[in-house]
Amino acid sequence: MTEQLPASFYPARLEIDYPDQHDRVTTLFRAFLIIPIAIVIGVLTTGATQTVYDQSGQVVRTSSGGIGTGLFLATLLMILFARRYPRWWFDFALELARFGARICAYLVLLTDQYPSTVEEQSVHLQIDYPDVERDLNQWLPLVKWLLAIPHFVVLAVLSVAAFFAVVIAWFAILFTGRYPRGLFDFVVGVGRWGLRVQAYAILLVTDRYPPFSLT
Repeated sequence: MTEQLPASFYPARLEIDYPDQHDRVTTLFRAFLIIPIAIVIGVLTTGATQTVYDQSGQVVRTSSGGIGTGLFLATLLMILFARRYPRWWFDFALELARFGARICAYLVLLTDQYPSTVEEQSVHLQIDYPDVERDLNQWLPLVKWLLAIPHFVVLAVLSVAAFFAVVIAWFAILFTGRYPRGLFDFVVGVGRWGLRVQAYAILLVTDRYPPFSLT
């Protein structure tokens, strides 16, 4: 019988340092301060839409899907046909995930550090590099998105709860300068859960099914 490892040993891990104090001014204007770096990540990841007219005059819209979709499809094909996950490819996906995590952490008030494009700061995201032939099933990437549907449903519900937790934390920080620890751990837990699902179903770095856990 295979021993079940704790959720904390999953190949994708997220920890965020809990700050003793928050800056009330930057918290108050966080929705505006996030705009410049949000534009950067948006330009980097959002697909361009092209408008095409067919012979009958009908408008056809197609989208490239952006770099995220491109990485997923290219990685799927590499595992499927070449049984490879190039290290430089993995490193790029990892750094992109880290950059996105820093932006999300800043947006949901988990940190006052403006997101860096290079430095780790207080957001510690780790994903283990896979040995494709040993760790990954060649055909499983074709159905991982389907197997992950229960997680997508739960995460949709948790995301709504996390939104209200952030709103409550926003008021708490304005009045006390502190992010309630219970709310902080819950929001980080939702992000950690989402990262595991991303690693399994989108980045395709592991075949270990994500645990239903916030820890």
